[in-house]
Amino acid sequence: MISQRILSLGDFEPAARSRLPRSIFGFVAGGAEEERSLRANREAFGAYAFRPRVLVDVSNRSQQTSLFGTRCAMPVGIAPMGAAGLCRFEADLALARSAGAAGVPFVLSAASTVPLERVIREAPGTWYQAYIPSNRERIGRLLDRLRRAGYEVLVITLDVPVAANRENNLRNGFSMPPRLNLQLSLDGLTHPRWLAGTLARTLLRSGMPRFENLAAERGGWLIAETSEAYRSGRDALSWSDIAWIRSEWKGRLVLKGILSATDARKASEAGVDGIIVSNHGGRQLDGAIAPLRALPAVAAAAGDAVVMMDGGVRRGTDVLIALALGAKFVFVGRPMLFAASLAGEAGVAHALGVLRQEIDRDLALLGCPDISAVTRELIAA
Repeated sequence: MISQRILSLGDFEPAARSRLPRSIFGFVAGGAEEERSLRANREAFGAYAFRPRVLVDVSNRSQQTSLFGTRCAMPVGIAPMGAAGLCRFEADLALARSAGAAGVPFVLSAASTVPLERVIREAPGTWYQAYIPSNRERIGRLLDRLRRAGYEVLVITLDVPVAANRENNLRNGFSMPPRLNLQLSLDGLTHPRWLAGTLARTLLRSGMPRFENLAAERGGWLIAETSEAYRSGRDALSWSDIAWIRSEWKGRLVLKGILSATDARKASEAGVDGIIVSNHGGRQLDGAIAPLRALPAVAAAAGDAVVMMDGGVRRGTDVLIALALGAKFVFVGRPMLFAASLAGEAGVAHALGVLRQEIDRDLALLGCPDISAVTRELIAA
């Protein structure tokens, strides 16, 4: 059973490596260029130590958190991850359902292969993450689709104006959108569990997958969408477009990919509801500062915007360090997708359960009966 061999979030990665084709595993696990930012995201947590309190009554612990008026079972959600369906049949639904059952938010990626209408119908409360061009007519149609579907939280990713240089993908013969070739075909054939459980099942149950949610209209085939159509116009997006979206979108508006205090102030002035401090998991600008290191300055400049963070979180102690440095909430990406690839909803449920247990234990050891008691005073750099 998965619970007997997966004891931490870090255990999911090597287990997924053996199940997934090398190219797909590399797409999920890898970063940009020399992967300095990817490594730095994890290493940043090692710069901090705890100052636990003793003789505190911690017999009734709570990690419940309120986020945008919704009670969350813990201060952790599942980050958006594109093309999750490459890892498991309808992985987006497994992630969304598991998050809903656990009482935490899931952010559906625009680059997903299950229609957003179906996802929110089966997992109410799901958030939607957008990659948008500087084309207000196209943006407006997407906002209309989100409103009709019932989405209340819109996350706009800002740190992908152009495609990153992900050399590991090129070495593995992988591209996004994927292109079928001999290397990828042989890779799939040597992983029969993935071939039968993911590729064959997807083709038999749903047909050739498509980018369902990039825009108001249904996107092209996953293996045929051109990179130009996939990314067109993102490099022209500006703060004036964000101001226009704020005037049009009455739900919660969150900006993802902010790493500087200057941009945090601009986001606050634009009236956004939240900021996610993120460097895209080390997958865009290699050498970008780790989100945890950027977090204190961003939190100080964010005004009334709720500050959240993703990048490198693997332990309950990581979550608590981020909260102590100014985050209200934390998102986890890769381990959750690896969990879905191994065991679907059960895998994701186990991953969330492991993290919830760690946070509960860590609160007790820190002398914090409630998550709100986690402050800067509890850690030392």
